[in-house]
Amino acid sequence: MPNTTTSSYQRVYVWEFPVRLYHWVNAITVTILIVTGYIIGNPTTITYGNEAYQQYWFGTIRFLHFLSAFIFFFNFLVRIYWGFVGNKFARWNNFIPLKKEQWREMIEILKVDILQTKMRGRISLGHNALAGLIYFLSFMVFLFQCITGFAMYSSMSSSPLPRLFNWVVPLMGGDFAVRQWHHMFMWFFVVFIIIHVYLVFYHDYVEGRGTTSSMVGGWKFTRKD
Repeated sequence: MPNTTTSSYQRVYVWEFPVRLYHWVNAITVTILIVTGYIIGNPTTITYGNEAYQQYWFGTIRFLHFLSAFIFFFNFLVRIYWGFVGNKFARWNNFIPLKKEQWREMIEILKVDILQTKMRGRISLGHNALAGLIYFLSFMVFLFQCITGFAMYSSMSSSPLPRLFNWVVPLMGGDFAVRQWHHMFMWFFVVFIIIHVYLVFYHDYVEGRGTTSSMVGGWKFTRKD
């Protein structure tokens, strides 16, 4: 898709539709997984006047959790694939800092985000080096949550996918240990969402390149000079 220009800024198509779709599907499923997972780990007693056989609220919670987990998993596989075939902004080399320029950019971003210093020099138009590394680490947590989640589900499911991970439970020391690790990393998502939303709006303000709106329309802006 050709880039269009204005007086002092160039309009660049950064986030392709599969990347944007992955982002929003991921945001919805992770939110549902956090809420339902917390309830499953800390069940709330709700009293109804109906008979027990007429109540199925906890079963609904579990169903939503399992359904969201499957959608989350296959959505994650699509993103892994797109990291190999997508445009230069979606490729995996944006997530692993192998160049000196990326490490210098990470230090610059840390100064801007933590010390609130003035931004010097250009920052990557796609994911900056620090964001890319954090996203890569979050992908590792995504993978861990998928493995431990399917491992716990394998004991109550005859589906081939969960049963591929039934070896994880004895490896990690039993069902209780797997559940504890799975629940603990749920809080990683909670902290990640809070920091992620803050930094998106902050960098939108600092950079002025349409960071927030780019995940809706795909376009960012950069100076022509």
